[in-house]
Amino acid sequence: MLNEHGAAYTYREYTQQPLSADEIRDVLGKLAMSAHDVARTRDANKLGIDLKSIDEDDLIAEMAQHPGLLQRPIAVLGDRAVVGRPVDGIVSLL
Repeated sequence: MLNEHGAAYTYREYTQQPLSADEIRDVLGKLAMSAHDVARTRDANKLGIDLKSIDEDDLIAEMAQHPGLLQRPIAVLGDRAVVGRPVDGIVSLL
């Protein structure tokens, strides 16, 4: 999709290069969302993480350890970011 729009981008394979807790906080700020907003419920359940009781900092730490907990894709451009669900939402950054 980004290629179709001629957008320059860098792809980061989250399983090979997971985001650190600080990077997750930075992305959450750009998304204007909490970690709970972008947590994948099914993956949290598989890991035994209770999203109703875990606090924000602990959830971010879990996301850094288990990158599959984050919704994806997430596109970042400057000081803005969007969760690409649906993927068409990424075009809104261009």
